[in-house]
Amino acid sequence: MTGKKILKTRNLFLSLMLIVTAAFSTSCGESSTQLEIPGVDGPQLTLEEDNLLISMTFENLQLDGGLRYAIPEYDNSYLEISPDLSSAGTLMSINVSLDDVFNDDLLLLDPQKLPGDRNLPGVASGALPAVAFSIPNWDNMTFYLGKKFFGVFVPVEGLDIGTNNIVTARFYSGKVRAGNISMVGADENGENAGFVLLLDLSSSVKRRLKKIAKKY
Repeated sequence: MTGKKILKTRNLFLSLMLIVTAAFSTSCGESSTQLEIPGVDGPQLTLEEDNLLISMTFENLQLDGGLRYAIPEYDNSYLEISPDLSSAGTLMSINVSLDDVFNDDLLLLDPQKLPGDRNLPGVASGALPAVAFSIPNWDNMTFYLGKKFFGVFVPVEGLDIGTNNIVTARFYSGKVRAGNISMVGADENGENAGFVLLLDLSSSVKRRLKKIAKKY
């Protein structure tokens, strides 16, 4: 495939993403939900070229410097933490390549539930193909990818909503529903509290994108 065809295919790819999954586009407005996560400002969604950016600020966590971490199994994606310039907190930016989101090989990963062996809310099977890893201050961060969902579990220390309780709300970008967001209480061991963001990713989107790729 020539450079011009590759560029044209990528432009069509992004155009279709903006039309079919408009919730991932900044043109739809700011991300919003009625569910407020104590100590966390966000998350916010942004589509930057061919990357989905999920950003949030941890208001009560202070770090002196920043680091970038590769996301296991996601060859083109990474997570970055740094001091937030507009507050005393810490900014976490999760940069997910759409090439990874549409990589069918990731669907072969072992299905996982929420940390602490709780079912994923809104998922019939309670589990999705996933990869989990830990970085300093965040244990058992988990990325989920299914035929209809992409999601991330983010640990939040000190989140007290009751043992094993899960509170779920719709998550919007502007007026468009992008998926669900859930606060997750600590498990029976007093661990693994946090929130999980599950974004709608219908299989029909993948089929349309594959047809465009073959056409060009």
